[in-house]
Amino acid sequence: MSRVIIAGGGAAGMAAGIAAARKGHQVHIYEKNEKLGKKVYITGKGRCNVTNACETEDLLKGVVTNSRFLYSSFYGFTNQDIMDVLEKAGCPLKTERGGRVFPVSDKSSDVLKALTGILRRLDVEIHLNQPAEGLILERDSQSGETLCRGIFLPGRFEKEVLGDAVIVATGGMSYPSTGSTGDGYMWAKKAGHKITALSPALTPFETEGDKAGRLQGLALKNIRVSIRKGKKELYQEFGEMLFTHFGVSGPVLLSASSYCAKAIEKGPLTLVIDLKPALSEEQLDQRILRDFEEAKNRQFKNSLNHLLPARLIPIIIEESGIDPDKQVNEITRQERRRLTEIIKGFSLTLTGLRGYQEAIITQGGIDVKEINPSTMESKLVKGLFFAGEVLDLDAVTGGYNLQIAWSTGWAAGMGIPGAAGQEDILPELS
Repeated sequence: MSRVIIAGGGAAGMAAGIAAARKGHQVHIYEKNEKLGKKVYITGKGRCNVTNACETEDLLKGVVTNSRFLYSSFYGFTNQDIMDVLEKAGCPLKTERGGRVFPVSDKSSDVLKALTGILRRLDVEIHLNQPAEGLILERDSQSGETLCRGIFLPGRFEKEVLGDAVIVATGGMSYPSTGSTGDGYMWAKKAGHKITALSPALTPFETEGDKAGRLQGLALKNIRVSIRKGKKELYQEFGEMLFTHFGVSGPVLLSASSYCAKAIEKGPLTLVIDLKPALSEEQLDQRILRDFEEAKNRQFKNSLNHLLPARLIPIIIEESGIDPDKQVNEITRQERRRLTEIIKGFSLTLTGLRGYQEAIITQGGIDVKEINPSTMESKLVKGLFFAGEVLDLDAVTGGYNLQIAWSTGWAAGMGIPGAAGQEDILPELS
């Protein structure tokens, strides 16, 4: 039996704790907050999008950065595995649109209750309000290897906590109010690890001008967005979006931020929204003609109600250059073509990303080339493991990022040598 120290009690830390305890190790979780899973508690707007129910290969496709690194851990502890763990622990789940998995109760607190219950039944020691300050490293006099011997607790605790293995699951820098303040990056760097460039991800975009602000609060469904740098398309997706007072947000734009974070640092990007992706330009033109025929005695500004959301109409009219008071039966074919082009290509200029306060995750982190993908152990420091957002791994929205946390946490817990493993990877709760 080894004494395992876990720094961080979020999704990855809890998964690591369960896995290590199941192997028979003595596990201690040190969490800086007053409860475990503070960030998990707010995910999915408080509902907790536990994972995505798609096939494992599709899970890997949802990973933006270093998907190949996750092959072993995703197959070692799958989306079905975490679903089984939670349901056996008394948290029934449901699958919604897009494969998103939520607790039936729509309460993230039920997910945390289930996981905490498992940890306690496995005799994991949970130390709340006890932040770690750093790693205890030493050089082995015989082998010359660098070893991790534990963590240092600051403040009134003023003590070293020694163990046979340390798992760092301290998260990234997003939502710093939940305790994600980048501690693990500093520790890893001091241990000799490379930290790739950090940036907020799954975060809204800021836009130029007042177009987005005028549309604040308007949600669009079934639209297609394309983000471009000059003529080069960086991202394209179909789904939902939202206009805000500062720019654009919503599922398709949050995912886009992960693909476009580095590009937007070098200058503005162009967002093109196809408001009617199911129709070709010719089909849309025929649709507009039919609407005009039904409203042939109306002014142009009163003729688009069946085609577009009311709040969007004034801006589309402005962009078209057509006199809003013009009778629809007087609108020329050329003007109608211009209207069609705008509806199929409504554009805004993206100027930047919102910060870590609004980012769901952090892009960048500990270089995974220096981590064993099967065990999550450092290749540089023996006995030191990393899991979750602290690693250079990120994915799109829809439960993928939490699956990264569950799978890498489980791999880290299972990767600690010694103790007797069990064939059934799921906790027996009966």
